[in-house]
Amino acid sequence: QVQLLESGGGSVQAGGSLRLSCVASRFTSCMGWFRQPPGNPPKEREGVASIATDGTTNYRDSVKGRFTISKDNARNILYLQMNSLKPEDTGMYYCAARGGDYCNAALVVSAYMGRGTQVTVSS
Repeated sequence: QVQLLESGGGSVQAGGSLRLSCVASRFTSCMGWFRQPPGNPPKEREGVASIATDGTTNYRDSVKGRFTISKDNARNILYLQMNSLKPEDTGMYYCAARGGDYCNAALVVSAYMGRGTQVTVSS
């Protein structure tokens, strides 16, 4: 099992930036972030970004060029730098950890997850 604790969420205006952090009890072969957009009934989780053990990254198309995932292996901290934020980026962001041989942003929606941190982008 993996314990994950996210921080860094908040409320910003469109065009702003936030950096999310996730302290992990350990890293697995595939670490990442997914988000849960607001809605009732709940919308589907969206894989946002992933990073493999070798540092290979993958992003959902809508965040490419704006978000950057990175990790500090010495301290077991995962980051998500989010720039040029848009209202459609609003949601609860979760840190995720999974094993296996494959790693991409879509896969991290099904993984160990933290409690999440809220990101709200206003227009």
